[in-house]
Amino acid sequence: MVSQTIDVVKKELPLEQESVVLPEDVVTGLVLVDIINGFCTVGAGNLAPREPNRQISAMINESARVARLFCDKKLPVMAFLDSHHPDKPEDPYPPHCISGSDESNLVPALQWIEKEPNVTIRRKDCYDGYLGSIEADGSNVFVDWVKNNQIKSIVVVGVCTDICVLDFVCSTLSARNRGFLAPLEDVMVYSRACATFDVPLHIARNTKGALPHPQELMHHIGLYMAKERGAKITNQISFGAAK
Repeated sequence: MVSQTIDVVKKELPLEQESVVLPEDVVTGLVLVDIINGFCTVGAGNLAPREPNRQISAMINESARVARLFCDKKLPVMAFLDSHHPDKPEDPYPPHCISGSDESNLVPALQWIEKEPNVTIRRKDCYDGYLGSIEADGSNVFVDWVKNNQIKSIVVVGVCTDICVLDFVCSTLSARNRGFLAPLEDVMVYSRACATFDVPLHIARNTKGALPHPQELMHHIGLYMAKERGAKITNQISFGAAK
């Protein structure tokens, strides 16, 4: 039944993806969204997978591979890490990724980036990395990162496709459209390096407060909504000379 529903949605909301070649003479930044234990490592917390998950594992592996490409080229990388104060819950979700806990740390496959000089780590306490980058004085760490590095395009990867990734992409596109993010032009979502969580209907029905969240369907919808807002959706990226 779920697979039939997914087929119907994909037919009604077709998602064309493009292969993107990133020019070597233009600064492209990589944004990693919440690839942390609390969302990705089995048994790591209230919102972590309960068992190994193929979509999440593939996202981690592909994100780590792309991060290595960017670091080898000394291109700017920003990693958002969900990190909440214990007295400030994020409704409707249970406590998760508490500041100082291992839940809010990068997954083992990406911990190496913390030592890379081209990587900026930003701990955030909300879904949206753009809003979570605002400082008390009104400045924005993400905006400064774009401007200081003269970034013309960004590639976004991580979790969850339909929540934190989508929220960040939408805010970034709105800020770009209003002229707040010059010289940023293109926002790309790399679908093979994104993932979301899975709550089947039968689990949701037996879990107080839970909503159904079929993984493949919501992943597709998240990508579609990002494209509808103006992001480029790609299933393959590589570096090459400008045409």
